[in-house]
Amino acid sequence: MECVYFPGLRNGGTYVGSTNDLLRRIESHRRGQVTSTKAFLPVDPKSYVAVPTGKTARDLERYFKSGSGKAFAKKRFLPRTVIAVERPI
Repeated sequence: MECVYFPGLRNGGTYVGSTNDLLRRIESHRRGQVTSTKAFLPVDPKSYVAVPTGKTARDLERYFKSGSGKAFAKKRFLPRTVIAVERPI
């Protein structure tokens, strides 16, 4: 099983990657062993999508890095921040 994953970064951004071993890959991000994310530690896994093949995972990763893919992932996969506002009495 392959995964496309979305770890959140310290700067508020979200990285998109694919792997066949999600736990190992997240741990390598947390240790600062991934060049693309080591400047934005800590990373916090937000979501992932499991797919049957590596090709499908790579194709989805490429899509999620595009403008429409980012919008789709933000709307469907990534948690939303809810801001509580007090109502005046």
